[in-house]
Amino acid sequence: MPKTAADWKPSDEKDTCKRMINKNEQMNIVIAGHVDHGKSTVIGRLLADTGSLPKGKLEQVTETCRRNSKPFEYAFLLDALKDEQSQGITIDAARVFFKTDKRHYIIIDAPGHIEFLKNMVTGASHAEAALLVIDAEEGVQENSRRHGYMISMLGITQMVVLVNKMDLVDYDQATFDSIVSEYTEFLDGIGIAPKAFLPVSGMEGDAIAALSEKMPWYTGQTVLEALDRFEKEPLPIDKPFRMPVQDVYKFTKAGDKRRIIAGTVDTGSVCVGDEVIFYPSGKRSAVKSLERFNTKSPKNFSAGSAASMTLDRQIYIARGQLAARADQPAPKVSKRLRVNLFWMGKKAMEKGNDYILKVGTVKEPVRIEQIISVMDASDLSSAQQKDSIEYHDVAECILSCRHAVAFDIIDEIPATGRFVIVDDYEIRGGGIIRESLEDEQHQMRRQVMQRNLKWTGGAIGREQRWERYNQKAALLLVTGKQNTGKKTLARAIEQRLFTDGKVVYFMGIANVLYGVDADIKKPGTDEPHRPEHVRRLAEVANILLDAGVILVVTAIGLTQKEIEIIQNVVDSDLIEPIWLGDNPTDIDFAMKVPDLNNLDETLDNIKALLQSKGILFKA
Repeated sequence: MPKTAADWKPSDEKDTCKRMINKNEQMNIVIAGHVDHGKSTVIGRLLADTGSLPKGKLEQVTETCRRNSKPFEYAFLLDALKDEQSQGITIDAARVFFKTDKRHYIIIDAPGHIEFLKNMVTGASHAEAALLVIDAEEGVQENSRRHGYMISMLGITQMVVLVNKMDLVDYDQATFDSIVSEYTEFLDGIGIAPKAFLPVSGMEGDAIAALSEKMPWYTGQTVLEALDRFEKEPLPIDKPFRMPVQDVYKFTKAGDKRRIIAGTVDTGSVCVGDEVIFYPSGKRSAVKSLERFNTKSPKNFSAGSAASMTLDRQIYIARGQLAARADQPAPKVSKRLRVNLFWMGKKAMEKGNDYILKVGTVKEPVRIEQIISVMDASDLSSAQQKDSIEYHDVAECILSCRHAVAFDIIDEIPATGRFVIVDDYEIRGGGIIRESLEDEQHQMRRQVMQRNLKWTGGAIGREQRWERYNQKAALLLVTGKQNTGKKTLARAIEQRLFTDGKVVYFMGIANVLYGVDADIKKPGTDEPHRPEHVRRLAEVANILLDAGVILVVTAIGLTQKEIEIIQNVVDSDLIEPIWLGDNPTDIDFAMKVPDLNNLDETLDNIKALLQSKGILFKA
């Protein structure tokens, strides 16, 4: 089997799909350029010259301009249409729809706003090709270069450059050639080879739909011909199967026991009987059925499909996992990623600050570990040894996530190789993943994935036990400094929950140290072995949690890194750390208990916490 997704090729008949010829084929084109270089005029002219305007709209706008003593501009057509969707044309601030004899087009306007970057990296409006507009009179500007770099970074390889407003330079060939030379040199530096440079005038219509006698020196293609020469991207069915899990639905009506895993297939295909692995957990099962609401089940789901499936063995899967087929190359799994990142936040992205990384459907806390280099995308100048990434900077950096995430390298599977960065609930930047780097828990995750691969489940599923016990399994980690009363609190929690009829068990870490850890428990050598003690504790906990137990564990001074070791072994949403006493470590605790002066009140608060988390079911 090939080692990476990049060199994997389909061999099974079920992995191949002939794209049907469709005379109504659709293509997404992004149009970008510096402010006032004429994007709106070019778009308006395309609508007019392709007969895509509502009947009489051109005449109406022309008459409005005459009455207001304003010169007519094709850009006015866009403003006039925005509030008139009922007249048969769909248009908004970002997208314009029109068609040629060959295909339908969606023009995505990219004025440098964060919305374009957000939509591109999340796949909401993936562009297959680009038009970049440069004013012939003003020449190459800062945003001309910046937008060119952003188009490159997002993996758009088909681009045509429109040198607009040729009428303002008297259709001078030397001016056109100078811009071609300057911008070609810039594009060479970022690895883009444009399909063509076109001298045009959106206002006068030169070379938009037909060549112009005003430029006898230009005999190339028009804008419409250039659009029709763009090659339609086939759906990535020939790549390994990837489906970010969007949600998991459970049905209970009329004895329906199905758990349906839902998402959108980014690449590849999946059929009934396929073995699937969910990353980063490594849990594995076979596809039992493919589901569609109120219609016949399909034979397979392939790239671009909204998909839902059931599994033949019930495993606990949550939103954010990435589904892949077991017979195909696996995605990467790591906490550390080397990326190229484009920053659009007004406030700089700084080392030491916490952000949210969104790749696929997972949202994960992330920090900058290292800024390798920072480049100003407008002139490709680089700066080393910076501690922040400023507005409009492009950086090569290493990001460190709190927990491991699943992804692919951009050159192998672009759909799962893009990401966005969220700061203060807003998307501020995004980029592409260049490399997966090992972290300190790399080997441990491999061991856990191997465990999950070999795990033999019983006849009774996890949720069946939860329903029987009227509780959800949970790991309550009671931690704090020495001599704070951790065992007293843990035993009291056990007694209260047992009295309430819950299946609960107390286990001090010493129970593991002198049993499971006897081979590494040596006098005076606990500290070097502490990560392994914590890992083995987590493995014992994982078995008890699988049995549906609420497990109460005590341990001295757990740190966030040790919590993360446990989270690698145990489903993280089953863990509830409780800190007892003052001066907590860097741990993210669910509850902090100052002391045990009022134990009954503390137990009431802990019980309320467990109810709010859905661990204790209400009668």
